[in-house]
Parts: sequence; structure tokens; C-alpha cells
Amino acid sequence: MLVGKRMSHPVIWITPDMPVHEALILFKSEHIRRAPVIKNNKLVGIVSDRDLLNASPSPVSSLSIWEMNYLLTKIIVADVMTKKVITVSEETPIEEAARIMSDNKIGGLPVMKDGHVVGIITETDLFKIFLELMGARERGVRVTALLAEKPGQLAKVTETLSALGGNFIAFGVFTGEDPTNRLITFKITGLKKSDVENALKPLVESISDIRE
Repeated sequence: MLVGKRMSHPVIWITPDMPVHEALILFKSEHIRRAPVIKNNKLVGIVSDRDLLNASPSPVSSLSIWEMNYLLTKIIVADVMTKKVITVSEETPIEEAARIMSDNKIGGLPVMKDGHVVGIITETDLFKIFLELMGARERGVRVTALLAEKPGQLAKVTETLSALGGNFIAFGVFTGEDPTNRLITFKITGLKKSDVENALKPLVESISDIRE
């Protein structure tokens, strides 16, 4: 899966000379948490709701409401935006975008094509993908088990349960307790919980959770 298939677009963007208070109003009305900053059709920064809120005077400030409002009109997006923007392309794999966001502790990445912003991929988009990968909105028997890290072990699990009439709607493989095993989590339909458990026990090291 590539970023271009799951990015948010068209992009809501702002200009560097926009007053911070106007940007906050836009963020609230459009239900967004970050936006690319564009000048002369070029990406010059990115700004988040946290950047904008941090620029606002504290509620316990000794300034009057009029002084605060005046101050806010003088602070523009260029004053608070991040100028060194990390970007990705439409062809970037989703997991690579997630890695970049995690490594850099950021919540969104502008998506570029031919020097122009064509979308944005955010943590919200990744959460939606995670829900799909784990079958969170689907009914079925959900299993978490510890599987030996050996060739063919995963195939035995899928082949055995499929032969009994099971249909996998989600499957994930995660880091195990040590290098000798892997944690698998899957959701399956077409079988009773007891049938899944009985068939799986001889194939795995342990079943840590099974539920409908």
C-alpha cells in the first residue's frame, strides 16, 4: 500500500502571512490539526494546532482581552511554523511514512509531486489503516498466540484453519518474547471459538488471548 492511495486530499493549506488567530479558526472549522504553509505555489513550512496554540497568550496573562486580541493579530503563521519540512511522495510505502513519523515524532507529512503539495498523510490516516489491518470493525474470532520462528510455521496455522472452513479477515505478525518466536494476531470467521482454539493449540507455543 502506497501513500498516494491513503493520503488526505485535496489539501487545506495556509499562507505564511496569515494571522495565527485566523489559522486557529480555520483549523477548528475544518477539523484539522496541521496544514502545509504555501507561498508562491511552493511549500515553505508546516504548522500544527499546537504551534498555533503555543503562540497564543496564556489565559492567566495580565494582558486585557483587547491587548491579547491585538497581540494575536500581530503574530503570523511564519512566526511559528516549522520551516524544515519532512515530506514524502505518493509512491512512498505506508509503513515507510509511519516509520518517518515515528522516528521524527511528527504527526503528519506533506505529500509532494513535481515540487507541489498534492496531499498530506497524518497519524489519523495511519490509525484508519491500522483498524482495517486488524479487522477492528469486523466480527469474528480474534486470536493472539506465540508462534515458533521457524520456516513453515505460519503456513501450518493458515492452512489448518482454512481447511476447517475458516476465513481470515485480518492477520498481523509482531515481535515475540525473544528471537525464537513471533507474536501473531488474527481474526477469522466461519469457525467457532472452541474449534479455532482446539486446532491451534498443537501448532503454537501458547495462546495468550482468544475471544469473539
